[in-house]
Amino acid sequence: MLQFQHIRHFRPTFKQILIGGVGSGIGILGVLFAVAAYVVEMITHPKKAMFGDSYTFSPYEFDLPAEEVVFPPRYGDYQVRGWYIPRPGATTTILVCPGYRTEMSNVLGMSALLWKAGHNVLAFEYYGHGKVVGRSVTLGFREINDFLGAVAFAKVRDPQARLGVVAYSMGAAVAIMSCARDTSVEALVLDSAFATHRSAVDYNFRHVFHLPSAPFVWIADYLLWWRAGYRFSQVEPLRDIGRIAPRPIMLIHSLKDSIVDPHDASLLYAAAGEPKELWLVPAEDHCGAYFTDRATYTAKVIGFFELHLTNSPHLHLVEQAPTGQAKAEKARSPSPHLDAHLPEAS
Repeated sequence: MLQFQHIRHFRPTFKQILIGGVGSGIGILGVLFAVAAYVVEMITHPKKAMFGDSYTFSPYEFDLPAEEVVFPPRYGDYQVRGWYIPRPGATTTILVCPGYRTEMSNVLGMSALLWKAGHNVLAFEYYGHGKVVGRSVTLGFREINDFLGAVAFAKVRDPQARLGVVAYSMGAAVAIMSCARDTSVEALVLDSAFATHRSAVDYNFRHVFHLPSAPFVWIADYLLWWRAGYRFSQVEPLRDIGRIAPRPIMLIHSLKDSIVDPHDASLLYAAAGEPKELWLVPAEDHCGAYFTDRATYTAKVIGFFELHLTNSPHLHLVEQAPTGQAKAEKARSPSPHLDAHLPEAS
């Protein structure tokens, strides 16, 4: 998930720059633009390869019959990486999605447990956030294409299997926005999702710098359009989550989350339609509910899919036609290949 934490030890220097910048003639406006540009750079900067990146878990350690696969996004000329883990006799496939700048190896534990529970599993990582480095990323805007590509791949691999998803952090936010546009996924477990792009950036900024975020984030919104071709308002799971009903949703969030505001979970829950569940965990940090009580977490997730996917009747859903607002926003799209990201809620 988006973090400014790695520069916390520079915080005194940052405040001195704000004061010194004005005193040295740069001016308040120049400082505001400089800080806003830094925020945008933190959101979109390509991930760099780090020493030890290859020292991660693989399906081998979990004794999983996984196939390393690649598949195209809904739009784009790149390939998304994943592991497909087939389960003989399975009637369901669960997509497992990590978050911002996170590799798919981080979700192998949950993937293994879901496979042992009788599901096919497709674990994948968003392009530029995992092993593939050196490409600019976004905070959920372009990543919708990767999620919808994973849905298409899962349907080809097992056309009869019903689809569910377990997603974390930005991955959970992307799952909400994607499933509001595509009815293929029938049940969602969403761990530590943010409600809006703005809330995620605002919460991190205030948490790190202890300064009002409004002037910096306001300017960053405009700079992001110039840098990455989208605005904060185009990434709003809160606006989209109501369109997922009557498909069931389980929202999970830690009350001590320092990356995504825990209040976002309550906002998403209030906006979601039935059936829905909200599980707030009093301990641990971001995406930490599993580590608070592994057995309870696993039982809740697996039980959720047994109830709402494996042992429930098929839902007969009809794709919603775009609203007038959606058509207008589509016309303003910076690229025809990004139409899938545009809000469709009125």
